[in-house]
Order: sequence, then structure tokens, then C-alpha cells
Amino acid sequence: MDELTIQELIKAKYSGELSQSTTYINLTIQAVAVLVGGIVLWRASNAIHKKKLKERKQNNFFQTPYSRHWKNR
Repeated sequence: MDELTIQELIKAKYSGELSQSTTYINLTIQAVAVLVGGIVLWRASNAIHKKKLKERKQNNFFQTPYSRHWKNR
């Protein structure tokens, strides 16, 4: 970097012109994006899992008249 730009940045920082608000705003935006992305992935995974459970064939080996009646309540 050029010395002049470094000097200008130092002056701007210590004069109060350059603040950390943009850094904190970017960090907050990234945190919210990660949170929203995680919730979307979680919901999609849950929907796919429920769809697979519906499509899975039931095994009749453990079916008894009592369990059929009990599960349909």
C-alpha cells in the first residue's frame, strides 16, 4: 500500500471519521444469513425425511390385530 493512504487511514481512524459500525453491520448480516440458511436447510431436511418415511413400505411381520387397532386410534 502507499504511505499516503496509510497515513490518511490513520488520521481518519483517530479523528473519528472511520468507525467500526460497518464491520459490526457486516458481521450481523452474516450471522443472520447463517441463521436463516440453517433454518431453511433444517426445514428442507425435515420435509425430505417425512416424505421418505411416507414412501417406506411397512413390514407386516410385527403386525398383530391388537397393534393394528392400537395404532389407528
